[in-house]
Amino acid sequence: MTKWTPRHEAPEPLEGNVVATITGGTVIWFVLFLVQLPFYGWFDDHGHLWWLWTCLAGGGLGLIGVWYVRKRDAAIRRAASAPRRAADAAR
Repeated sequence: MTKWTPRHEAPEPLEGNVVATITGGTVIWFVLFLVQLPFYGWFDDHGHLWWLWTCLAGGGLGLIGVWYVRKRDAAIRRAASAPRRAADAAR
């Protein structure tokens, strides 16, 4: 199996506005849930009720994701400013 594994460096991770991306995805999940809610009976009759609950679960997990990435961004900002604060304190 290792003879087919490419031997090159992994690319740098893409850093963007992660909080906005996760928040947007979470909003989409909740909107999909609300759009499908009036059709609850149809989904139940046809055995597709899991579609509704999948959207609700996606929105709920998205809320956890928003909390996580906000904490992550705050920690990254703190770590980036720590050397600068240490340099300012040494002066």
